[in-house]
Amino acid sequence: MPPTSLILAGGIGTRLWPLSRQFYPKQFLQLNGRSLFQETFRRASALSGPERVMVVTSHLHQYLVRNQLEEMGFRISRDHLLLEPEGKNTLPAIAWGMARVREEQGEATVTVFPSDHILGDGAIEEIRRAAPLAGEYLVTFGIPPTRPHTGYGYIRPGKALSLGAEVAAFREKPDQATAERYVKEGYLWNSGIFLLSTGIFFRELEAHQPALARAFRGGHPEYASLPAISIDYGLLEKSARVAVVPLHAPWSDLGDFQAIADAHPQDAQGNAGTAEFIDAENTFVRAPGKHVGVIGTRDLVVVDTPDALLVCHRALTGKVRDLVQRYEARGDPITQFHTQVHRPWGSYTVLEEGPGYKIKRVTVNPGKKLSLQLHRQRSEHWIVVAGTAEIDLGDRILTLSANESTFVPAGTRHRLANPMETPLEVIEVQSGGYLGEDDIVRLDDEYGRS
Repeated sequence: MPPTSLILAGGIGTRLWPLSRQFYPKQFLQLNGRSLFQETFRRASALSGPERVMVVTSHLHQYLVRNQLEEMGFRISRDHLLLEPEGKNTLPAIAWGMARVREEQGEATVTVFPSDHILGDGAIEEIRRAAPLAGEYLVTFGIPPTRPHTGYGYIRPGKALSLGAEVAAFREKPDQATAERYVKEGYLWNSGIFLLSTGIFFRELEAHQPALARAFRGGHPEYASLPAISIDYGLLEKSARVAVVPLHAPWSDLGDFQAIADAHPQDAQGNAGTAEFIDAENTFVRAPGKHVGVIGTRDLVVVDTPDALLVCHRALTGKVRDLVQRYEARGDPITQFHTQVHRPWGSYTVLEEGPGYKIKRVTVNPGKKLSLQLHRQRSEHWIVVAGTAEIDLGDRILTLSANESTFVPAGTRHRLANPMETPLEVIEVQSGGYLGEDDIVRLDDEYGRS
């Protein structure tokens, strides 16, 4: 029987701001067609079959998971979508997934995939070949380094096995000189991909993290009481039953803009991205929808979004996290939302705003509807641009087509729905003394938010 797949999809990706934000992190960004999460699900399905894929994510991102799977033609069952009430790093997330697999299947083998990595399809067969090793070891997969890299953890192989080797040591992210030594001595990059049997995993968890093992004996534990700890630090570095198998497929964790730039085709001067380069070297530009000219730059990263611009030296892309922390410290929502905000029913994009008004483009997916709600401090004018809107407004039910509109006074209960099989596009003009997203009183909501 093929292994079950467990996808970890709860991260935030602060080092990729302004592309990655709290409510729409990097694993869900559709940079080149499918998102990294969708590509991970595709690979996991090829390995396990879609009905044997589980996803651990946060309550915040559950509808991104559901919506992106629906785009691919899949629906995930409630039992296979595990919603962490708060992030606790990788070991509690993996333990919860392993507990759910054990509950469903008993003794089983599970492949654990991060949701935000690039991985070549050739890795699927390499993972399959490693399955017998999971009967004796906690199996991790290492990437043969292509160059010294200070942004990755490393694994030192020890005693050779029929496939791979026992792990002699895990090493944290090194400085440049140490990374060069690691590459010469045959160390592997730590990929964050694992192959685990439920039996060995929980025996080792009992031995090295007994409190955590007890927490998952009875199903869903009290998450607030769990330690925030990685599987590397909390289990693998302590266990003597860990093996590493090399993966030779292309891989990147896309952990910062240096990695993003490396993943793009480059010209002879090392430039990449959407720009015209003159006398420039090693410069990366991402600015969708704009004509960008770059002259005389060296070692630069430029990332443009509708509401934020990042300019950074390529050697300092790791400091983007520090920049995000500055914005967060002063309560700036620029780290949380894009101008396009995704919701369970679709999305909205802020087109313009100023004192007393805000203009949005609202997209309602086929067959979806917003909550039945009212606003205490703002009124709204809706103009249908495309599709058909079914509107519950006070004591009336309206059906509007393209170029038709209606007005929603403050304090009036209302609901917008799309009864058709094509997207509904509405321009929403808000007016009032307060236009914050928290001025919503939900009276009924099929997504459990009321």
